[in-house]
Amino acid sequence: MKIVAAKKILKANDQLANENRAAFSGRQVFCINLVGSPGSGKTTLLEALFAQWGQRCAPAVIEGDIAGQVDAQRMEQIGVPVVQINTDGMCHLDASMIAAAAQNLELTGVTMLWIENVGNLVCTAGYDLGEHLRIVALSVPEGDDKIIKYPAIFQRSDALVLTKIDLLPHLNFRTAKARADMQRLAPEARIFEVSARTGQGLPELATWLVERRAAAAPSRS
Repeated sequence: MKIVAAKKILKANDQLANENRAAFSGRQVFCINLVGSPGSGKTTLLEALFAQWGQRCAPAVIEGDIAGQVDAQRMEQIGVPVVQINTDGMCHLDASMIAAAAQNLELTGVTMLWIENVGNLVCTAGYDLGEHLRIVALSVPEGDDKIIKYPAIFQRSDALVLTKIDLLPHLNFRTAKARADMQRLAPEARIFEVSARTGQGLPELATWLVERRAAAAPSRS
């Protein structure tokens, strides 16, 4: 019986992820891996950010879903170049999927490539896709206990975006607790409180992303 250790698979993934990152950097494309639970508001957040930037940003998107093209169709409707990956049951994207998808995107002139990962707080934590930045979205209806329950994805993210904060008056979500838990797991991570519906917090997040792209994308390898 032949046994393949999971760490060997992850090592091969990491090697390809580094190749992806070098390729994106070589084209001065800043790549962001957006992770979060199903329904955390990832697609709506992207729509709001793209509207916030207007012509100042030229985005493209790789959409990851187990099935369907609903989110990719939303990107098409607002004129954003998009490629859909259907994983057919896999609960995460990997670096080989991103390499294949990127070949189907015209990246000339693109400044930010967003990867909207499969909705999952577990499987997505262990796979580097070749991104320059990883952002985890947590919607307030999910509860403030998710950071404690699923620490790996939060610990390995560069920023936490608390989404749907316009619903806070109707929920028992404790933002102070969420902030404290995130700061304990990832002290260097930035934390943003955002409502895509009202626009609250969007300018701060949008500005930070532009600054990160300017600082990191040209030199990241």
